[in-house]
Amino acid sequence: MSQCNHDCSSCGAGCGSQQPQDLRKPANAHSRIKRVIAVVSGKGGVGKSTVTCTLAAAMAARGKKVGVLDADITGPSVPKAFGIHQQAQGSEDGIYPAVTQGGIKLMSLNLLTKEETDPVVWRGPVIASAVEQFWTDVIWGELDYLFVDMPPGTGDVPLTVFQSLPVDGVVMVTAPQSLVGMIVTKAVKMAQLMRIPVLGLVENYSYFQCDQCGKAHPIFGESTIDQLAQQLGLPVLAKLPLDPALAQAVDAGQVESYQPNPMAEVAEKLL
Repeated sequence: MSQCNHDCSSCGAGCGSQQPQDLRKPANAHSRIKRVIAVVSGKGGVGKSTVTCTLAAAMAARGKKVGVLDADITGPSVPKAFGIHQQAQGSEDGIYPAVTQGGIKLMSLNLLTKEETDPVVWRGPVIASAVEQFWTDVIWGELDYLFVDMPPGTGDVPLTVFQSLPVDGVVMVTAPQSLVGMIVTKAVKMAQLMRIPVLGLVENYSYFQCDQCGKAHPIFGESTIDQLAQQLGLPVLAKLPLDPALAQAVDAGQVESYQPNPMAEVAEKLL
């Protein structure tokens, strides 16, 4: 019987003692980032980017140094939400992120293309490589929190982020429909498979608060977040209303100054 020398690097025994390979990439030499939090959704159209931007703004309002990495390469929207339209600049040390009026640092493909409306017609591996470079090549400087706005689903980019970045936790965004809940469950299971802690669930579009009658109307159906959270063993971080004024602020590039910030309480929970 062979003796184990505890060197798993060249061992093919498959005895179960091998540790998973660490594929995390080093950040840029000029970056010092304390916490990385990914904002994830299993399905598109649930307001994940708005949740990311308002969460970043809420954390910055609490005096934290914040950055947002827009990992949604084919559908980048973070710069527009903050009213940032100029191209990013670089040096031999790396790429400098754009900075909002409130001091939030941003990196997105929209800051690198000639025109904001230029399409990104890339295959998955190239897209994943670009996201990785946003971590390794961008000079983030000193950050307390880096929020990663993920594309929907469980494909190349989420896999790259979970493997290549030191993600400390995931905020999962969903909507009231049971279909969305089913797909979010897939995303939660992916994070768990990758050993990334899921910090909790945020249900967006949970209701519409009528200005006239004051009642909360479940436009997209009755909330399912409590049942979903119970099934997954996760906390509910927030139930966010359908807010036309917030949508207008995002379109106008004023998400940073919108009040009351719907993610203020979630920011407090993540401190």
